[in-house]
Amino acid sequence: MIDSHAIIHPTARLASNVTVGPWSIIGANVEIGEGTEIGSHVIIKANTRMGKHNTVYQFASVGEDPADKKFAGEDTWLEIGDGNIIREGCTLHRGTASGGGVTRIGDNNLMMAYVHVAHDCIVGSNTVFANNAGLSGHAIVDDWVILGGYAGVNQFLRIGAHAMVGGMTHISHDVPAYVIVSGSPAAVRSVNTVGLERRGFDADTVKEIRRAFKIIYKKGLSLQDAQAQLADMVAATPALDVMLQSIKGSAKGIHR
Repeated sequence: MIDSHAIIHPTARLASNVTVGPWSIIGANVEIGEGTEIGSHVIIKANTRMGKHNTVYQFASVGEDPADKKFAGEDTWLEIGDGNIIREGCTLHRGTASGGGVTRIGDNNLMMAYVHVAHDCIVGSNTVFANNAGLSGHAIVDDWVILGGYAGVNQFLRIGAHAMVGGMTHISHDVPAYVIVSGSPAAVRSVNTVGLERRGFDADTVKEIRRAFKIIYKKGLSLQDAQAQLADMVAATPALDVMLQSIKGSAKGIHR
């Protein structure tokens, strides 16, 4: 299961059915769960915990030191869940001591070629990052988000659940749940209706999310007044609370 040309550090712990391709390097304090496949020429640097049934393609760099000038060799970590696909050339960095010490990636994510996840980021589950999409440090990406190719997210920002970011879009503010942002400069376009329908949202819920979108973006209300109207709608449509919380929790302001 482990190619004779691979190098495995003595402190690394691999489940018995993990496969490792030729010329890959598994570093110190790495844990890899059952059924995971590591291709050829992969480097998993150090201090990385990876769950079950992940697939890592050639030339990926996983668990590398954070690209932060403040990093001074502290004992920090990268944690990856189950069922992720990490394609060619992806770069996934460990956390920093000042940022909490851990970069976290959830389950069932698809990271296409050359995706970058910087230090201290938190990525949920069931996301898709297209080729060359990148997260700066401390960014948060919630469940079911799609980032188009070459999309870039500034540090300390949050992309809300079920949002979609178009290709080559530069995100400089938080993105509320359920919305589509695209273009240069980035502009909010609409609700991610197709994505919601694919994930089983019923027609009435989608209709209410679209109504909430109009309250935020189309009626000329202050953000405070728009939030107040959304709060009144949450009891009848609980899914709107996800959208409301993604706005209320914004520290950097939302794309609007």
